Amino acid sequence: MQVPSSDLIRMIIVPDGADVADNTIIEKLEPGDVVITGDIPLAARVVDKSGIAIGVRGELFDDSNVYDRLASRDLMEQFRSAGVDTHGPKPLTQKDIQTFANLLDRTLTRSLRKRGN
Repeated sequence: MQVPSSDLIRMIIVPDGADVADNTIIEKLEPGDVVITGDIPLAARVVDKSGIAIGVRGELFDDSNVYDRLASRDLMEQFRSAGVDTHGPKPLTQKDIQTFANLLDRTLTRSLRKRGN
């Protein structure tokens, strides 16, 4: 995995295991840190710890929406466990990528301004 060269970005390698990466992210997270994730339970944990969670389709997860998304995700998991075909997520579109890029740009710009003050 290539990581851009920046003092603001770092790659951390963790041992194998269930939720080890998520737990490490949450352990190291400070309020205002930005986490990009497609994992709704991780996004909820980030929001709980005052971090900024951004979905891969350009959705900002916050107190107003992440818990509804978590409940929907859990319901869909119950359906899948019962054998219901939920069709999974739609493929990423060019619009999704642009929405993500715009949100990430706005979020990082806002975050850098706050840290600069």
